[in-house]
Amino acid sequence: MTEQNEPLTSGESPVAAGGSFFGMLRTGLSKTREQLAQGLGNLLLGEKEIDESALEDLEAALLMTDVGMETTQAIITELTERAGRRELANMAALYQALQELLVQRLEGVAQPLAVEPRAADALPKVFFFVGVNGVGKTTTIGKLAKRFKNQGLSVMLAAGDTFRAAAGEQLQSWGQREDIPVIAQAQGSDSASVAFDAVQSAQAKGVDVLLVDTAGRLQAKSQLMDELAKIQRVVKRLDEQAPHEVILVLDGGVGQNALSQVKLFNQSIPLTGLVVTKLDGTAKAGVLFALASQSFGSQRIPVRFIGVGEGIEDLRTFEPEAFVSALLQAEEPA
Repeated sequence: MTEQNEPLTSGESPVAAGGSFFGMLRTGLSKTREQLAQGLGNLLLGEKEIDESALEDLEAALLMTDVGMETTQAIITELTERAGRRELANMAALYQALQELLVQRLEGVAQPLAVEPRAADALPKVFFFVGVNGVGKTTTIGKLAKRFKNQGLSVMLAAGDTFRAAAGEQLQSWGQREDIPVIAQAQGSDSASVAFDAVQSAQAKGVDVLLVDTAGRLQAKSQLMDELAKIQRVVKRLDEQAPHEVILVLDGGVGQNALSQVKLFNQSIPLTGLVVTKLDGTAKAGVLFALASQSFGSQRIPVRFIGVGEGIEDLRTFEPEAFVSALLQAEEPA
């Protein structure tokens, strides 16, 4: 599976067209919302009493959207206990409690990626982007490069994916359109060498942030995974603090397999954040709850951005309250 080169001006989001972010999010999550709605129909009948059947329907609906067994059982247990204590008078109260519990599950991993302009005596921030083939790493880098440039930051790109024929060309295309420099070498070159050259260039030119693409790796291929550690070692020769971020890009459509990807990549090179893409094309957006509930090593890994469409504006900072409201057809949060 290969990544497609998404044009900067195509797929204009409702935000860019004058609509709201929440409206765009609801549209992007429509497949998962429809899947949930099939099991949540009774919850929309607000005056109906809560019974075991309704809770079973809710449990099945959560599992079908890949919320995960652990998170689903915890939520159902909490709701059952509240209902038993008569804290939930009817389905409307249960629906509201469900929304609150889902938001709580996500809040701990919602940590936006803040990038400040480089101080005069500081080195550039270096971000690695890793992931398996076809998840949209290169496209994500292009979108973030434009985002950072719009914020007034100076940006440089490094075409570290020297294995996929079109990867370097794709990144060069993003760079040309946005007037962002791209460091690249011939296909088949050493990825670590590309990263080293890019860090040297970024330091010499005093840019604020360097975004490094890497080759798509299958988590089962130990040799390719080991190469990530090599790239990290090489970059540290120039800056002991680099990379400042290691971001794993995940395809939201893989469901629970995302957990194994995070675990294995994190073993090769410690991850600092996640980007979950292609949520508009799947009914499995509930995997974000599974990711939020898991500790990898000693910590939960922050979700920096989610992708809910092809447009530039469709790569959004992860906001739990808006995300849950969009999933449950609730009104836009205040």
